[in-house]
Amino acid sequence: MAAQQISTKKLVKSGPMLNAYPDSIGGTLGNIVDFMQKSELDDAFQAFYILPSVFNTDLDRGFSVIDYELNELYASTDDLDELKKMNIALKFDFVLNHASVLSAQFQDILKNGENSAYKDFFIQWNKFWDGYGQMTDEGYIQPDSEYIKDMFFRKPGLPILMVRMPDGKEVPYWNTFYQEIKYGKIDAQDLMRGMDVQYSVAQKLAEVVNASLDEGKVPSKIDFDKFTTYSQDVIALLESRRKYLGQMDLNIKSPLVWKFYEDTLKKLSAYGAEIIRLDAFAYAPKEPGSKNFLNDPGTWDFLGEIRELADKYDLTLLPEIHSKYEEKIHEKLAQKGYLTYDFFLPGLIIDAFERNTNEVLIKWIKDMQEKDIRVVNMLGCHDGIPLLDLKGLLADEQIQNLIDTVVKRGGYVKDLHGQKNMYYQVNATYYSALGEDEDKLLLARAIQLFMPGKPQVWYLDLLAGKNDYDAVAKAGPGGHKEINRTNLELDKAFQIIGDGIVQKQIEILKFRNSFPAFGFDAHLQIHDSTAELLKLEWTNNGCIATLEANLLDFSFKITGMDEDGNDVVYRQG
Repeated sequence: MAAQQISTKKLVKSGPMLNAYPDSIGGTLGNIVDFMQKSELDDAFQAFYILPSVFNTDLDRGFSVIDYELNELYASTDDLDELKKMNIALKFDFVLNHASVLSAQFQDILKNGENSAYKDFFIQWNKFWDGYGQMTDEGYIQPDSEYIKDMFFRKPGLPILMVRMPDGKEVPYWNTFYQEIKYGKIDAQDLMRGMDVQYSVAQKLAEVVNASLDEGKVPSKIDFDKFTTYSQDVIALLESRRKYLGQMDLNIKSPLVWKFYEDTLKKLSAYGAEIIRLDAFAYAPKEPGSKNFLNDPGTWDFLGEIRELADKYDLTLLPEIHSKYEEKIHEKLAQKGYLTYDFFLPGLIIDAFERNTNEVLIKWIKDMQEKDIRVVNMLGCHDGIPLLDLKGLLADEQIQNLIDTVVKRGGYVKDLHGQKNMYYQVNATYYSALGEDEDKLLLARAIQLFMPGKPQVWYLDLLAGKNDYDAVAKAGPGGHKEINRTNLELDKAFQIIGDGIVQKQIEILKFRNSFPAFGFDAHLQIHDSTAELLKLEWTNNGCIATLEANLLDFSFKITGMDEDGNDVVYRQG
C-alpha cells in the first residue's frame, strides 16, 4: 500500500483544477482555452477536468461513449496542444462498465450476429445465467431468486435489452443503464417492397402504423383493425429496422475488452491525461449469486488490474463512487492507494454555515489526516450536491435539514430511481444552494482551498452561476441536472470575469496554486478555536499559509509567510 501511495504523491500535484464540459464556455474546447488564457486567470489553475462529451458520445451529455476519439464539434488536438503549452494537466473520464450501442463493437454484433468477432465483448444475458434460472416465453432467462437477491438493479425489471440479430433471433444483453428502442416510420413503398399489397392500401396502412408509432406503441401493440391480414408482415418489417440507443455492459472476461481498456488508457495518456476518473467501475465485475455493485473481492481485483494498465502510462486513477460515509468505502479506496472523491465537503460546508459550527468539518479533516485519505474535493459539479453520502457523518435530521434548505432555495431533490431515501442529491448551483450570498460563496471557496486534497472548481461556481430553470424546462422530464449546466457565450464569460465575486475567487485560487505551503506532502494544523471559528494552517518548504474563517458572519482572513519570514499575501474577506 505504501508504494502505491508514494506513486500517487509523485504523479499528482495538488493545484486547483477547472471542471467543465468542452462546450460550457463559448461552445468549444478552443473557446475554453481562450477563456483560460485570459490574463485574469494566469496561474489560477494547474489542471482541467474535461467532461466526456469531448469524446465521440451519444447520450447523458457524454457518459455514453461511442469511442474515445475527440468529438470534432467540440475539440481538436490543437486545443489539447495549447493546454499542454500552458502546463495544464488533464483529467478525463473512462467508463469501465459499458459502452454505447453505437460503438463499433456493438454495431458489428448487430450486423454479423454470432459471426461477430465481438459477440462476447458485451454480456449476453442468457450465456451469463445459463444454469442459474429458467427460460421465459420472452426468450430470456429469469434468474432464480437466490442468485439475484443481493443484486441491485437501477431500473424496474431485469437489466436487459433484447437485440435483434441478422437472422431475426432476439438475444438479450445486459444493460444496467439507459436504453431506448426506436422504430422508424414507413411509407407505402416500404410496404410494397416488403409484401404483396396495393399502393392505395399501403398508403392507408402506413398512416395507421405511423400514427401508432407516434403514440409510442411498439409494433406488437399496434391495432391494425381492418388491416390485420398484413399485421405479421408489417411487424416483421418494423422489427427488422429497429434502432437502439443505450449503454451496454462490457464483458470483463473477454480478452478483447482488456485490449480495449489498455488501448483507451494509452490514448488518454497521449491526450495529456494525468488523472483518469473511473466511471461506473463498481458495476463491472459480475457473478451469479454475488453483488453486481461493489462486490468483494471482485471489484478490488478488477481495479487492481486496471491500475496495472494505468501504471504503464503514468496515469493516476480516481475511482468514482457514491456511498454513505458510514459504509467506509472511501477509506477502503484510500487503504488500497487510490485517490478518492470528497463527496462530503459540499454538504458539510452548507451544514457548517447553517449551524454556524466547525464541528463536522474538523472531524472530517482529522479523518483524512489519520487515515491518509487523499482526495479530489469540490463544491459543485456536473451532477448534484451529494447529501445521502453524509449518512454516518451527520445525523439523518441534519441531512434532511440540508435537503430542505437547498430545496427552499430552488433546488430539486433527486432520489435514486424513485426509491425514497436510497440515495439523494440536490440539483442546484452551489451559489444558489448558498442562498446566492456572495460572502458565503467566497468563504466556501476559501475553505475548499484550505481543505486537504486537490480542489476541483466547477466553471459555473467560479462564475457565480444561478439556478437555470429555463434549461430544466427545456430538457423536459429527467432534465433536473441542467439547472447547473448553463452554457455561456464566450463574451459573457469574459464579462463575468470582471465581477467582484469572481475576481476574489480567482485571487484565492492563484494563491492556492502558486504558494508552496500547500500539497499532499504538506502539514495541515487545525488550531483550537470556538465552534463558530475555523482556523487552518498549512506549512511546507518553510512557508506558512493560514485561513481564519468566521462561520457566524462569513468573514475570513488569509495570510501567508514565505521561507524568509516575509508576508506575501493578506486577504480580508
